[in-house]
Amino acid sequence: MRNNYCVIMGGGIGSRFWPFSRENFPKQFLDFFGVGRSLLQLTVDRFMQMLPVENIYIVTNERYADLVREQLPLLHRGQVLLEPARRNTAPCIAYAAYHISKRNPDANIVVAPSDHLILKENEFLTAVMEGFDFVKTHDALMTLGIKPSRPETGYGYIQCSDIKEGNLTKVKTFIEKPNLDLAKVFMDSGEFFWNSGIFLWNVNTIMSAIHKYLPDISSRFDLGADKFDTPQEQEFVNLHYPYCPNISIDYGIMEKADNVYMKCVDFGWADLGTWGSLYDIATKDEDNNAFLKTRAILYESEDNIIALGNKKRLAVIRGLKGYIVAENGNVLLICKKEDEHHIKQFMADAQLKFGDEFI
Repeated sequence: MRNNYCVIMGGGIGSRFWPFSRENFPKQFLDFFGVGRSLLQLTVDRFMQMLPVENIYIVTNERYADLVREQLPLLHRGQVLLEPARRNTAPCIAYAAYHISKRNPDANIVVAPSDHLILKENEFLTAVMEGFDFVKTHDALMTLGIKPSRPETGYGYIQCSDIKEGNLTKVKTFIEKPNLDLAKVFMDSGEFFWNSGIFLWNVNTIMSAIHKYLPDISSRFDLGADKFDTPQEQEFVNLHYPYCPNISIDYGIMEKADNVYMKCVDFGWADLGTWGSLYDIATKDEDNNAFLKTRAILYESEDNIIALGNKKRLAVIRGLKGYIVAENGNVLLICKKEDEHHIKQFMADAQLKFGDEFI
């Protein structure tokens, strides 16, 4: 167990959850379900059931350092890796890999986002432990695939091959978010699985892949390989990290590598990336209206999600069907659920027209 590590990615803005998720307090720090724990805290709680706390690392933007330390006081400062700039998941994962490699060259790593919901935690922990056992003995990059329950257009997909390695299947290809017709074909075929964004690998395997497929990152980090896990690490990272390409691990490595394997899992997974994904898992009334820690009275309204940041407020709504009504701080958002892909643009327009106070 001492060779098993966890890297939790927690530096995003969560702009698709605007206005609940804001620039200075993004969604991973919010208690969405009224349980007294944020999404980030719930993620750490989950991994603490299987790993020593000192083997858990958070990679986040430097502006959220105090928030992370406030919410996770059990972690020492060296377990919070600070990004001086947002450069997507590939540089984030490379940063963590270089740091952990210096600390333990035999490390096996699970990488997970900070905003996922896992309903069946025992099944999840079992799958991760099986993954650790696999990657420590195989030169493989592993991902967890979710059997689709609907033709979802908001997730990426993984196509599996006929090649098996124990309980795992070799991956044929990764597919970006499809349109509805293609998503239906994927689901009916039985060959395609949702890309959970949860990965496992041995640190030497991912380091080799970074050197092979992302030389723009490895060439920079190699310049200061001896500085990782030392007091000089942050200064070096601050200097070089902003020059890394803005690229995801999926596009940068997983889509190109020929040693990717997938384990099909079912542990009640949801990616809380959008209001729609939250609506899907939320408890609803008899008219399929969902309320997020909100008091509301609805008339002749159905299929809505209502979220008020101020618990003292009451929403009274009549005649709405299929809408998001979300208010937090100084912003009220009302839009059709089917138009939620425009929310990032709404946020950008608000910033452009009225300034940073609304983001």
